[in-house]
Amino acid sequence: MEEITADQLEEIDSFFLYIHTPFCGTCHIARSFLETIEKTHKRTICYELNASLFPNFMQKYKIESVPCLFIKQDGEVREKIYTFHSIPNMYHYLFKYAPNLFISE
Repeated sequence: MEEITADQLEEIDSFFLYIHTPFCGTCHIARSFLETIEKTHKRTICYELNASLFPNFMQKYKIESVPCLFIKQDGEVREKIYTFHSIPNMYHYLFKYAPNLFISE
């Protein structure tokens, strides 16, 4: 995962954003799911954001808790996922919002 900057938050129209805090145990499990997916695809899929460092973002988008997978597409917030059940469950969102990840080259 790649740490997102404040400028990127405003400039990029479509992204998966993993929101966490450093001392959250559940966040570490959620991170492992996303890291496994990225290793499988051999590419960065998600940006990450430390919620503690971006309180304005957290308020603006009404992020209720961490971990959160914040999905923005075409400049609009599409979903905020707070429950990371399993890796296959996370793939559901990738299939829905980034089907290009699954097209053979």
